[in-house]
Amino acid sequence: MTATTAKPTGPIPAAFVGQTPELHIAGRRAADWAAAGTPVFVYDPAIVAGRVARFRTAFPDIDLHYAIKANPLPDWLAAIAPMMDGLDVASAGELACALAVKPAAAISFAGPGKRDDELLVAIVGGVTLNLESEGEADRALAIADTQGVRPRLAVRVNPDIELRGSGMRMGGRPSPFGIDAARVPALVRRLVAAGADWRGFHVYAGSQALSAEAVAETQGATVALAARLAEAAGAAPPLVNLGGGFGVPYFAGDAPLDIDAVGARLADALAARPAILADSRFAIELGRWLVAEAGVYLARVVDRKESGGETFLIVDGGLHHQLAASGNFGTVVRRNYPLAVADRVGAAAEEVVSVVGPLCTPLDRLGDRVTLPRAEIGDLVAIFLAGAYGATASPAAFLGHPPAREVVAR
Repeated sequence: MTATTAKPTGPIPAAFVGQTPELHIAGRRAADWAAAGTPVFVYDPAIVAGRVARFRTAFPDIDLHYAIKANPLPDWLAAIAPMMDGLDVASAGELACALAVKPAAAISFAGPGKRDDELLVAIVGGVTLNLESEGEADRALAIADTQGVRPRLAVRVNPDIELRGSGMRMGGRPSPFGIDAARVPALVRRLVAAGADWRGFHVYAGSQALSAEAVAETQGATVALAARLAEAAGAAPPLVNLGGGFGVPYFAGDAPLDIDAVGARLADALAARPAILADSRFAIELGRWLVAEAGVYLARVVDRKESGGETFLIVDGGLHHQLAASGNFGTVVRRNYPLAVADRVGAAAEEVVSVVGPLCTPLDRLGDRVTLPRAEIGDLVAIFLAGAYGATASPAAFLGHPPAREVVAR
């Protein structure tokens, strides 16, 4: 070991714990997945199936929606969409991917700044629009009128609550997302009066929360808020999308979210819900919790060097594929994702190294002073929790390096 101070890494996901000496993904060696070229993302739908089964047990009466921004790869959507009750999209591009694998009635379209051409495609296609402003509502109604179509419209609410302990708070403050709760009832009344097919509420308070207490508290408050808004509007919502916010343990010290505890609390809240919500369905919209652990990013060591008493493993992938793992996507303090040398998983650590990519920026660091078995040129480094916010959330064109391959296990 060198004298360099080591920094901890996050916990390797349970699906890969105990593998020695070689990492296997969906029953095949990492080396086999990498044989056609690196860097490569490998996605295992069986892991998602396990997550879905856990969700169904914890939330037996709740619809499960997949927020495809977490990973919209078409082959991936084709593999996992049959497991979902609905898909949530945030652009016309995502909508096209979703329509290839789900009927329009199972798709909702959120996001601020929808263009008129996007509204037109959604309205004519029968997709539910989650309206983000009164102005967007005006445009949607006008477009629907010109087409002679009854639009499916829901209202995204900027709630007067926020998700405590979330990595990214999206409610309880001035926001480009949704309509302030106090203004929602008037808009709902206007939509109903205009003859729209009002589909209910979409409420999203935050993301990446690991506290069961915080998630349960927010869900209970969301149910109460939906009831207040419905009563003020004089209209029962067909669906209340409770948002998501379920986190995954990326970093040292993180523990998995106890979804059984969350599910029990939500069941209690729904059992006591006001009468105006008696016939409403409820949905939870999840992205990273469903797919993050199902992906592994494999990069090959192309150089090994010493500088100033530190050792660097330079790999052929980096932040242009895995911005989140580099610490430059939504984190304030840079911490290490779980990673391993793919053919020596579980082997004793021999050195402290930094795993860096090929880009000409000091930000291109996938592992900052981590303890690993010794790795040489040609070895594979595996970055875990790569199934969400990887390739499409990263600056792929930066410095002109080629894109990573993405492979869905069959």
